[in-house]
Amino acid sequence: MIITQNGEAKVILQDIKLYEQTQESLALLKILAMSNKNLKAGKIKPTIQAFKDIRKRIEECNK
Repeated sequence: MIITQNGEAKVILQDIKLYEQTQESLALLKILAMSNKNLKAGKIKPTIQAFKDIRKRIEECNK
């Protein structure tokens, strides 16, 4: 629902579930945009190397 004042939109009233879905969608879009930016900048590594790095970090944390 859009609430207007003097014919101009001023406020949007939104169901909480729809609001939460919108926030989740925005978060996913931000992640995609960051991924695309990193891809274009060449800041990528093979999946195998990424998982090796993750395992190494986990091992270091468990020491």
